[in-house]
Amino acid sequence: MYFSKSLFSSAATILAGTAFLLTGCASAEKKLGRGIVNITEPLRLGELQYSYEQTYLYDGPSVASTRGFIHGLNRTIARTAVGAYEIVTFPIPSDPYIKPVGPVYPDSFKPGPTDSSTITTDRMLGFDGQDVAPFIPGSRFTIFGE
Repeated sequence: MYFSKSLFSSAATILAGTAFLLTGCASAEKKLGRGIVNITEPLRLGELQYSYEQTYLYDGPSVASTRGFIHGLNRTIARTAVGAYEIVTFPIPSDPYIKPVGPVYPDSFKPGPTDSSTITTDRMLGFDGQDVAPFIPGSRFTIFGE
């Protein structure tokens, strides 16, 4: 059976248009973002550190270096594989496959914004949460209340 190129291209266009209308932009963006975060897990090693830390706290140091490491390694590989799958299939809507959805960090580390002049502009102007007039005796007025 012979199909013309125009029939194939029009069918592909209709299929792509239908997929675009059915998926919506927000879910595709979220899924692509989740995929990128998950595929970079081997660089961050958050699952590995988190599993090691939690095993150390709950089961003790004797099993943290074995069971915690293996569990963290398995979670890292799974998160990376799911990230690759979500990047490839991001136009097709679906629920997250791995919980938590965002990046995983150990409980002992909570990342914050980087310290740069772009983000912390008030510090570059002299406002850094310290006393406003420390040279005046009895002055305890602060910009950011304590």
